[in-house]
Amino acid sequence: MTLHRITLKTGADLDGFRRAVRRLVAEELAPQHVVFAIDDTPGLFGREATGDAPPVSIPRGVARLIEHVVCHSDPERYALLYQLVWRVLNGERDLLEVASDPLVHRIDLMARSVRRDLHKMHAFVRFRRMTGEDLERFAAWFEPEHFILEAAAPFFVDRFPSMDWTILTPIGSMRWDRKILTFGPPARREDAPAEDSFEEGWRGYYESVFNPARVNPAAMRAEMPKKYWRNMPETAAIPGLIQTASRRVERMIEQEATMPTKRTPERALEAMWDQEPKSLKELNAVIAKAGPLVPGATQAVFGEGPAHAEIVFVGEQPGDQEDLQGRPFVGPAGKLFAKAMSEAGIDRKDAYLTNAVKHFKFEQRGHRRIHSKPTTGEVKHYRPWLMKELELVKPKLVVALGGTAVLALAGKATPISRSRGRAKFGPYEGYITVHPSYLLRLPDEATKREAYEAFVNDLRRIHDLARADPETGELPLAAE
Repeated sequence: MTLHRITLKTGADLDGFRRAVRRLVAEELAPQHVVFAIDDTPGLFGREATGDAPPVSIPRGVARLIEHVVCHSDPERYALLYQLVWRVLNGERDLLEVASDPLVHRIDLMARSVRRDLHKMHAFVRFRRMTGEDLERFAAWFEPEHFILEAAAPFFVDRFPSMDWTILTPIGSMRWDRKILTFGPPARREDAPAEDSFEEGWRGYYESVFNPARVNPAAMRAEMPKKYWRNMPETAAIPGLIQTASRRVERMIEQEATMPTKRTPERALEAMWDQEPKSLKELNAVIAKAGPLVPGATQAVFGEGPAHAEIVFVGEQPGDQEDLQGRPFVGPAGKLFAKAMSEAGIDRKDAYLTNAVKHFKFEQRGHRRIHSKPTTGEVKHYRPWLMKELELVKPKLVVALGGTAVLALAGKATPISRSRGRAKFGPYEGYITVHPSYLLRLPDEATKREAYEAFVNDLRRIHDLARADPETGELPLAAE
């Protein structure tokens, strides 16, 4: 019996595997007649399969599984995947639904391992400024468990489009020059730059928000494995923070907790930028580089709208769709909001929409990501960025959509039922109303219609207030 040898490139050779599957299926070669090899690894037997063949139709779930598993570091991955494809094409179309099948179970574990590795890379890459460069460039070091560079690349390009960055790993490197993404050879840890001023600011922020009463080293290691600690600035502070946690708790009990001025989250966040952002683009670059300050999130969701809009609407945090698309108010609540704005005479394109918290905080329940309300502390941690955002936009009117937005803007919680209407947020004229997601949660249609009409009326008043006399800056009494 002649064995057919398939040679694929080192790493995740998805295209090569797809071509091989088409040829093998066309020749009706069962898995036991095929040997998969990597690169120019010499084979003891078999002949190289050549030629091309028509596409193969497989279920979408199998195709998605293949895209992940080809990234796995197990040298048997291609042979296992071809067994799966062969069985699906030969009478077991619904094989993936048989979770107890040994092949399905093993491949599913491999896919999960790759997805975890991708999540860790998204969460734990930390860029450092490169020294001695004419242009502003950044680099990061990461040690993946699998061949995930190409799979991870779109995330970093979308998240840091205006940065010139390089990610170095033992299995390869990738470089984004603000226009083109290129892949290069493996690198060494010493090729990455040392820490920069941004990391000093981030470490100061981490120390300022560390809660000694909730220290759980086991949970910390589970969420942030120690193999990544050397790459992350905040981890340098962890041993000392844990060591002094009990003494800090005792001091908190003895006296009202206070925070030294130099250690407040606001000061620590401001220390993250080398110079104060002069534009929304510069501010967004800082937010993107800092990463999530709440659990979860795929990417930061920045504000959207004219740079100097007359009205700024502030919501709570991005939802599932906002997190995936990277835009605010595009999910179910956002669509209802757009409809209400249109009825009130406000063009969404003329308003600036943002959130108090810039990342999606959620809990994973099966395949669903369930919204998790940010805590008071988390909202306050994001507050300096929101206030800098307003300072750059310079709106005529700031609208708080819901209680979380009120907390972020006013610095304290206020029930919407008592505060709904005109307000003052520091130097900004404001207005408080419900968040559109509140309307979606109401129990019956009659209540929803009544609440929706009240919301539209609020937006009409907001529209009138924004059209106040531009010379005097006074709000018309008629708007009361």
